[in-house]
Amino acid sequence: MASSRKPVIVRKFSREWCAGYADADFAPNSFEILDPAGKVFSIPWPSIKWVCFIRDFPSSSSDQSNPERLLHKRFAVRPRSAGLWLRMTLTDGEVIEGLAANDRSLIEGPGILMIPPDTRSNTQRIYIPRHAIQTLEVAGLIGVSGRKRAAQAAAQPDLFPPEPA
Repeated sequence: MASSRKPVIVRKFSREWCAGYADADFAPNSFEILDPAGKVFSIPWPSIKWVCFIRDFPSSSSDQSNPERLLHKRFAVRPRSAGLWLRMTLTDGEVIEGLAANDRSLIEGPGILMIPPDTRSNTQRIYIPRHAIQTLEVAGLIGVSGRKRAAQAAAQPDLFPPEPA
């Protein structure tokens, strides 16, 4: 059975960050975290830049400046996984890209959950609240290639019908 609390790093617009465990469902006014010491505290949403769902917490002092270990914030080449390739400019001017699900959560949700460009980093998913997004651009739609091509090939008529024997 999977835990309902996931390890996260919350980055604020003030460049401060905090690490802890968060529930999968978010409260509308603030974001609650259970820190590793066992203390529950809440952070108001307007101060949050992003929430990174991570593999493990930073352990060394070198990780203190970049605990998310987001080395690549843009895709070097076209992504291979299916989804919407998004490019966002945040309200502090930072640009970040990622792959998001092609569903209604992009329009109706309180934020966007996406897969970062570097899947080998400590960050597995990034949640960016709507208030933190200044501009949002769809850079591409990456689809599942096998099903549509097979259906189109079956519907295409033969150009040269076989000769009768």
